[in-house]
Amino acid sequence: MGTPADGEPVRHWTFLTNHARVLLEIARNPQARLRDMAAVAGITERAAQTIVTDLEAAGYLTRTRVGRRNHYTIDPSRRFRHPAEADHRIEGLLALFTHREESRDAE
Repeated sequence: MGTPADGEPVRHWTFLTNHARVLLEIARNPQARLRDMAAVAGITERAAQTIVTDLEAAGYLTRTRVGRRNHYTIDPSRRFRHPAEADHRIEGLLALFTHREESRDAE
């Protein structure tokens, strides 16, 4: 934690979890390597592997081996896990963030 000029500690936090960041990277690039997912999320490759395993076990994605690489397919009809958001499908999150990236690329 850093300290601003007033001496109070700065708490670093974000709205999206590492699971969401990895899922979004897979949505952007279904052939992404664990190394790339980890770099985007700011985590280790081992943490990215654990997250991919979690997402696969929960049915959010499937992993298919294509040659020496993995290809990931996301099931956008899956619902958020937390009871407060369980009435929403993840397709909205994917559309929000992947659309933003497409718009940025067009600029």
